[in-house]
Amino acid sequence: MPLTPLDIHNKEFTRGFRGYNEDEVNDFLDQVIKDFESVIREKKDLEEKVEKLEEQLAYFKNIEETLNKSILVAQETGEEVKRNANKEARLIIKEAEKNADRIINDALAKSRKIQMEIEELKKQSSVYRARFRMLIEAQLEMVKNEDWDALEQMEESDELKLEIK
Repeated sequence: MPLTPLDIHNKEFTRGFRGYNEDEVNDFLDQVIKDFESVIREKKDLEEKVEKLEEQLAYFKNIEETLNKSILVAQETGEEVKRNANKEARLIIKEAEKNADRIINDALAKSRKIQMEIEELKKQSSVYRARFRMLIEAQLEMVKNEDWDALEQMEESDELKLEIK
């Protein structure tokens, strides 16, 4: 068991013949007691400081552990967000491709329909043109017909007959 300042203070030595000077021993012991008390106080202060530092260390280790866990959670969350964003991007691209295909197919169908309508209009135009040509030719034939000449002559003779009357 370690000595205490009180142990040093209460220590008594046996006296011997021609022993040490008692006042010098007492002065020395008083100095030892003061130094020893100082060392004990310093030791106690240091122990308290160590205890506080250990508490702080534990606190900071706890913070470090919490931060590490937070970093891991943030990394995992970031990865999950990244995965979800990639997944959503793929879905958007897929949907856009579907829409593009639909738009292209609709455009092609409309183009085919318009092309068929154009062909139908061309046919109708050809038929109309042929009929119109036939009508004009028939009218021209009628105009070229000799019956017109006879009609004209008949009209002249009828006019003459009317004048004569």
